[in-house]
Amino acid sequence: MFDVLVYVYENYWRPDACPDPEQLTRKLSAVGFESDEIQDALIWLAGLAESAESGTGTGTGSGPQSMRIYLPSEMELLGDESIGFITFLESAGVLPAPMRELVIDRATAIGEPIDLDALKIIVLMVFWSLGEEPDALVLDELFVAPEDRLIH
Repeated sequence: MFDVLVYVYENYWRPDACPDPEQLTRKLSAVGFESDEIQDALIWLAGLAESAESGTGTGTGSGPQSMRIYLPSEMELLGDESIGFITFLESAGVLPAPMRELVIDRATAIGEPIDLDALKIIVLMVFWSLGEEPDALVLDELFVAPEDRLIH
């Protein structure tokens, strides 16, 4: 599913540029993605669109001084590394609390534990769904392997 999401991100820079689900299914199938991968990705993208429109995470506890307490089920699905990454992005000021909640919502919607690479794709797709271009820090963290980073 994550390969499909990356393909969608790379080929449709904005959600409104994305074709309708039926046409997108045909395009993805023609590129060589498996039917079940395509369906999982489309269901996940529909949930992302719905969550973004409904403002998931914009309620109480999302102010600048708020502290996020993770539920045991969220901790199990996200893992320490992913939670640490979310905290890093939030403390760096590039992932506001409402976006953090959207990332957590979409990550836990997978329904199984995810690794850091999968979480990075989810973060990227959340920015994409909101029509926002991630800043250089986010892009560096999402795409450059730690061993390939240049130290200034």
